[in-house]
Amino acid sequence: MTNLEYLTGFGNHHATEAAPGALPEGRNSPQRAPLGLYAEQISGTAFTAPRGHTLRSWVYRIRPSANHPRYSQVNASALHAAPIGGTAAPEPNRLRWDAFPMPETPRDFVESLFTIGANGDVRAQDGVAIHMYLATKSMDREYFVNSDGELLVVPESGTVRARTEFGVLEFGPGEIAVIPRGIRFKVELPDGVARGYIMENYGQPLTLPELGPIGANGLANHRDFLYPVASFEDRDEDCVLYQKYLGNLWAADYDHSPLDVVGWHGNYAPYKYDLSKFMVIGTTSFDHPDPSIYTVLTSPSAGVPGTANADFVIFAPRWLVGEDTFRPPWYHRNVMSEFMGLIHGVYDAKAEGFVPAGASLHNCFTSHGPDRETYDVASTIDLKPHKVDDTMAFMFETRLPVIPTGEAMSAANLQPHYDECWNGIERHFHG
Repeated sequence: MTNLEYLTGFGNHHATEAAPGALPEGRNSPQRAPLGLYAEQISGTAFTAPRGHTLRSWVYRIRPSANHPRYSQVNASALHAAPIGGTAAPEPNRLRWDAFPMPETPRDFVESLFTIGANGDVRAQDGVAIHMYLATKSMDREYFVNSDGELLVVPESGTVRARTEFGVLEFGPGEIAVIPRGIRFKVELPDGVARGYIMENYGQPLTLPELGPIGANGLANHRDFLYPVASFEDRDEDCVLYQKYLGNLWAADYDHSPLDVVGWHGNYAPYKYDLSKFMVIGTTSFDHPDPSIYTVLTSPSAGVPGTANADFVIFAPRWLVGEDTFRPPWYHRNVMSEFMGLIHGVYDAKAEGFVPAGASLHNCFTSHGPDRETYDVASTIDLKPHKVDDTMAFMFETRLPVIPTGEAMSAANLQPHYDECWNGIERHFHG
């Protein structure tokens, strides 16, 4: 069954059934679940987590998820997890990649995953990994589950139809989706191909940032997050479930589809969000607010209050109206590490070289900012109200240095002369 209707509200307790009567009344796990189904609980937080932080759902499925044989390890040479190994010392250099090319041979979503870098330690559930997906064929009898972290998927081109245990999410460029840890799914490609970015979050689950003095309205609103209604596969045929576990890929042969949840209720489920619904906030007087005001989702750090394990930040269409203000991002060095990608359009802090499906990585305290051309224009332009339009850039910002993989450092699309965009910056001092 396929149903592209959605339930609304970030973190809400939802209840949905694909067959009438699939959800029991009054009890989560009755002696016998309705319709001959099996009751199963999926917990995204510890049993003893504070009530306001608890993430869990009850699912009612045709077979329990325990009904499968042993896993065997399979090769996935371009897929990695933290800590990233290697013989070369990590570089303090600024890095930028041209658009990542699509593969010449057919690859599904899992086969196409390419790790750019990671930080922290997957075994300690701390840090993130950053991947590209470059998929050219749909998954049919192939399924995937990630035990290491939740997946924040940012499409650059092509529609993604993710069939999950909880229902179907369909999303494309300008939208994002989050698939929690431990949730099984497969990816179909309505357009035949799809490319985009993934932040794999090992740390605390992504949530909406606190608004503080902003008040009750602004940034991403709860109501704009969409959750799938129940939709299940009833397929008794051979298939394979791939599981990512501590950075390695494993596979188990099934004799039925693992997407057999007929009804579910809870708050631990996949969701999607339309980035155009983000309410941008900025200055109307002078100076340049920190990019944290563009945070859509955040994974709080477990040990450092106020410092994120990872933030997802967007640079969306917006008005620039500050007086006597250098409007692009200023030159800066940041204790946080910044990975940037571009979905479409042009990023206002770079004149050229930063392209859709490309990326840049500026690790902690790496000096960066506008290139010479952008500075020359922005420092002399008439400061009328200006609309930054037809663009969508984003940033994965994280508190730990991102260690690139050997494959990313040797990729043919790594720009060897990125530093040259700052050449020719003139001395203007006249004191």
